[in-house]
Amino acid sequence: MLISIFEMLQYDFIQRAFIAGLIISICAALIGSSLVLRRQSMIGDGLSHVAFGTVAIAIAFGWAPLEFSIVAVIIAAFFILCLNDNSKVNGDAAIAILSASALALGTFIVSIRGVNIDLNAYLFGSVLAISMHDLIASIILGAAIITTFIILRRQIFAITFDETFAKSIGVKVNLYQSILAILCAFTVVIGMKMLGALLISSLIIFPCLSAMQLSKNFRQNLIFSVTISIICFIFGLTASYIFAAPAGASIVLVNLCVFLLCFIYNKLR
Repeated sequence: MLISIFEMLQYDFIQRAFIAGLIISICAALIGSSLVLRRQSMIGDGLSHVAFGTVAIAIAFGWAPLEFSIVAVIIAAFFILCLNDNSKVNGDAAIAILSASALALGTFIVSIRGVNIDLNAYLFGSVLAISMHDLIASIILGAAIITTFIILRRQIFAITFDETFAKSIGVKVNLYQSILAILCAFTVVIGMKMLGALLISSLIIFPCLSAMQLSKNFRQNLIFSVTISIICFIFGLTASYIFAAPAGASIVLVNLCVFLLCFIYNKLR
């Protein structure tokens, strides 16, 4: 296993993917810990579909895919939050509306523009697609998310477990929800290059679910989530190199195996 890791790290594109992937794994685990515990984990899945649709639109018009998609996904995240506040539209319905609309619009525009483009790298992910620009973006994202969770750990804890109580003690719930939504949007868009739009949401959900089987409090959940996410990424990327399989699929399957092991351990315990 170690030989395979050192062997694959001889390639420049693997080095970029390894560093970017580690950072994205940490970011997704931190964001996911709050979303999953608040039962809003499908936000990540909805935003990933929006990201794919907006990337398709950007490529069809010759715009910068990453920059356009980040702006569009942030707007979509705020739109979901606004619909959540509307008692007539629940969270799941809001996410379904937005994700389906974005996918349909992206597909429609690509078709009428008659552009022959290959979106498989964005749909399923590819380590070959990780550029130096993506690596720098992931480093900036990682620094922003880790700093946010260190500085705002008490506020994030409060809104994660009891929004009503948080409001009553003066916590600006809407502000901190907006911050988390923006960070989630960045994580989804940047991580989509490696894992793909279909799989990036699993990196947000699986580590936290696995950590919940082992942890006893929020701090432990964060630590276990990040640790599990890092370990699964390393094993998944190595497995994709050994078996010449897609990196995104390999990483998700390793996460699934770890979750099942944690779930069984918790039941036996």
